[in-house]
Amino acid sequence: MSKASKIKSFDPNSPANANAQLYGLPFTVGEAEIVIIPVPWEVTTSYGGGTSRGPEAIFDASFQVDLFHPEFPELWKRGIAMDEMPKPLLAQSNALKKEAGRIIDLLSAGGTKKQKDKAAKALKHINRECEVMNEWVEERTAELLDTGKIVGLLGGDHSTPMGFYRALAERFKSFGILHIDAHMDLRQAYEGFTYSHASIMYNALALKPIQKIVQVGIRDYCAQENDVVKKEKGRVSVYRSAELRRQQFEGSTWKKQCDRIIEELPHNVHISFDIDGLDPTLCPHTGTPVPGGLAFEEATYLLSRLAQSGKRIIGFDLVEVSPGPKDEWDANVGARMLWHLCGVLAGAR
Repeated sequence: MSKASKIKSFDPNSPANANAQLYGLPFTVGEAEIVIIPVPWEVTTSYGGGTSRGPEAIFDASFQVDLFHPEFPELWKRGIAMDEMPKPLLAQSNALKKEAGRIIDLLSAGGTKKQKDKAAKALKHINRECEVMNEWVEERTAELLDTGKIVGLLGGDHSTPMGFYRALAERFKSFGILHIDAHMDLRQAYEGFTYSHASIMYNALALKPIQKIVQVGIRDYCAQENDVVKKEKGRVSVYRSAELRRQQFEGSTWKKQCDRIIEELPHNVHISFDIDGLDPTLCPHTGTPVPGGLAFEEATYLLSRLAQSGKRIIGFDLVEVSPGPKDEWDANVGARMLWHLCGVLAGAR
């Protein structure tokens, strides 16, 4: 059956078919206009865990999302599908996370010379394997972009989109990143891991086509990260959650703040959305929750405003969603944010 035939015969008001694709849609990856790459990887997470199970949990939760989106009523017809789950990547992540955990414990508790030598060897191995993950993401992203797909990435921890950024850097002379997060992620090789989840934006700055990173919702960062911001001399702009709230308390509107944020971005924009950029009541099981942050509608308003601004959204990543042990609340929120991100990505094209 052709895509056109599927659109004609599909009833978006019916309960989702459990055997269907993401959001219960009938389209294959080949037919879909928007393809989501799942990257179930969380090797370097140093506090909470479970983000490697995020992509699968969001897939399952997506069946509860109604397909009529008031801002993007025809979105489902564009075709959205999740790429095949890379199970070997998940297995490798689980194995390496145990190794990484021992290294992190050694950093905090100390150890013998023999233990430290063993940990140093393990650290080199983990850094090599993280690079393999990056190469896989870059290759798969490039394949999809070159066939005309609109691509989003679903992590895993925040280290996962590095390969995506590299693929974009090969195709765009200049672009910016709208980075929604509780953290700056500007640490250099945090805990010794070159590709730490806490180092993604530091590593991104090494890519020359990335003209600007605009960070929104920041609540937690160290002096080293603050120094990176200063050193970059305007290449990184930071909108702290506390400062945004203070301005609102004194009369500034979210609309004006959003417009100021968007104005700083270049024409081509990638969205990097760490779920802990939201108020932690919306993502209580994420790896490193921090009090404060954006309400759900504040985040979607900013994204919609970006889509309406005339900027070109060239991709997105949604990361750090960790399903709870007893309920699917985090995945439910993640699935709905993913739906909105698909809408703004398609709408800005």
